[in-house]
Amino acid sequence: MPTKIALTYSGGTSLTYDQLNRAVNRRAHALADAGIRPRQRVAALIGETLSVAEVYLALFKMGAVTAALNPFWDADVLARVVDRAGATVLVYDSGMDAVVREMRPHLPRVHTWIRVGGPAQDTVDLDALSATAPQTEPEIHGTGDDPLALFFTSGSTGLPKAVVHTHASSLATARLWQDIPRSADSVFGTGAVIWGIGFTAIAGPALYGGLRLVLEQDWGPKNFLTVVPRERVTHVSLIPSFFSALFANDEHTTADLSSLTTIILGGEPLAPALLHRIKERFPRAAVYGYYGQTEAPYSACGRLDDGSQDLRSAGRARTGCAIRVTRPSGEPVVDEIGEINLAGAHRMACYDGQPEATAEVLRDVWYVGGDLGRIDPDGHLYVLGRRSDAILKGGRWTRPVEIEEAAAELDTVAEAGAVGTPPHEDGADTAEQKVILAVVPRAGTTATELGVRAELAARLPEHQRPDVVVFTDELPHGEDASGGPGKLLRREIRTRYGHLA
Repeated sequence: MPTKIALTYSGGTSLTYDQLNRAVNRRAHALADAGIRPRQRVAALIGETLSVAEVYLALFKMGAVTAALNPFWDADVLARVVDRAGATVLVYDSGMDAVVREMRPHLPRVHTWIRVGGPAQDTVDLDALSATAPQTEPEIHGTGDDPLALFFTSGSTGLPKAVVHTHASSLATARLWQDIPRSADSVFGTGAVIWGIGFTAIAGPALYGGLRLVLEQDWGPKNFLTVVPRERVTHVSLIPSFFSALFANDEHTTADLSSLTTIILGGEPLAPALLHRIKERFPRAAVYGYYGQTEAPYSACGRLDDGSQDLRSAGRARTGCAIRVTRPSGEPVVDEIGEINLAGAHRMACYDGQPEATAEVLRDVWYVGGDLGRIDPDGHLYVLGRRSDAILKGGRWTRPVEIEEAAAELDTVAEAGAVGTPPHEDGADTAEQKVILAVVPRAGTTATELGVRAELAARLPEHQRPDVVVFTDELPHGEDASGGPGKLLRREIRTRYGHLA
């Protein structure tokens, strides 16, 4: 589809698939002129979304191994990650100038620094090289099981691990449209979260499926209300917290969001009360849920709003994927809580340079990453969450979201986060915990601890009732570069308020 629009950037730039391909080819030839060779490890520290698309695709075409860095890490973490990845080249954009200056003295093995956005001292000017580079196809060096990129885990318990994905596993991730409908006129809107695994999980499916990809720097609720009507966005992939923020005030009620036909939700649990509000606001939109990890993205998928499955389910194994739940012995079980196992062509190859860590999670064809869940007789997966996040009270396990969704149904509550304390040590599941519930009150209402506890006592069994309720102006969320709230940081809630229990 050479004449079809492939992407639109910040409302001002549009490229057809042919134009995008030519731009990527120029970048690839320019990077080769800068000395990059097939299988060379190249760290990419880019926050500007159009440059992410062009540079990532160019490196992929060349057969280089892209270490896809999170632009929101600090200089110390970035330097250590780049060093451990064995990168000898670093490509960055002008928005990263300050952090690059801080990193540079600590990376003696990086012999080539390449900048997008103009010249800089002792740095290759990629824009200048690209301006005179040919548009012809570069020689293709990577395919199949060759490594494509290092995508990094969140690093919540130490330095982020480098997850090795191949050309084949990334392509399998991009085949989202085998399970979620789209049409020739579909438009996929997204923000700056396309760096890292977000590229193969968001930009990859859009380009693979022939959609128009709308790239924005800011994908927070305020800009969302501008971009969706302007670009007639049909498909979005977001975390539920985004809609909590969108519905926090009435600004959304006057925006024309009627173009949305497909809302894909994942990354954190979805409360039924929030799904109800989403459907009230977007009655024409189909709502899908998914479950996966950096090591095995988009493993489960299912429609949430048509009665085809329990709302608390993440869906069934996606086409080409497999899911099971096992006891510690490795025995598969049904309707029993155990460890979630994921398999399929989309699964990672290994953790880079960490054979012991790889051996802990790769068991034959299965990836076993520490999430608890259960699978029903029809194959629907229910995710309990990380073993370290699940709450054990009264001898029974609870997903934090079960408490959070009950709280979200209260008229006085805008958002809630639940944790058990003290934390589980070394994966032990025998220590009883107390439940702390952190609440953001809904604007214009008066919430009290006594009132919230009384209402929840009528809705929840004893082992799920909070022992402590605290009120706060906002809950801690991860930084995902979208401009909206990132993933709810339950461990941070425990850190802030655990002493109250």
